[in-house]
Amino acid sequence: MFRIISLVLGYAFGNILTACIVTKKFNGSSPFEIGSGNPGMANVMAQCGFGPGICVLIGDLIKTLIPCLLCRFVIFPGEYGLLACMYAGLGVVMGHNFPIWHRFQGGKGVSTSCAAMFCIHPLWGIAAMLVGMFIVFGTKYLSIGAAFIPVAFIPVAWYMAGAEGGIAYIVLSLMMLFAHRKDFTRIRRGEEERIDVPALIKKKFFSK
Repeated sequence: MFRIISLVLGYAFGNILTACIVTKKFNGSSPFEIGSGNPGMANVMAQCGFGPGICVLIGDLIKTLIPCLLCRFVIFPGEYGLLACMYAGLGVVMGHNFPIWHRFQGGKGVSTSCAAMFCIHPLWGIAAMLVGMFIVFGTKYLSIGAAFIPVAFIPVAWYMAGAEGGIAYIVLSLMMLFAHRKDFTRIRRGEEERIDVPALIKKKFFSK
């Protein structure tokens, strides 16, 4: 029963697409109507500016932290807490990627996946994010780095919660691959834009 409750609670929070709230506030539009049409931080930041993008990121982190921490420490403390947290995180990503109110067409779940991993184990969650970051630096493709983040966390989930935890993160990794399927198709065709993230950071924060 704790699995169903955690999934449903996470899914309900995941349906709150922060990007929709932020873009409506800043320019009166929907994230589905601007740029790439993705209701995530990167698209909002590219189309609306740095501040709105950060607001989306913060909102996505909060909507993940609340159900994950509630399930782990309040609703199911003790024996089932860790697995409940994993299922809640999986539910948030499912709700973000497949929101029921938008015909199951949502985001890609990168920020929510990262936040869920952080709730399970902060140190190893950050390590998985660093794996993704260095892959982005090496390949210059954001989607490849994003896809590797949950994959890198599978051994950690398996070690901490057994086969059930590992399978949960295999499912999450498959969802991440599915969310980026169009990007991978463009990469194969040589049509995907390559992004030099370190150069962009240097230009944004260190150029006069």
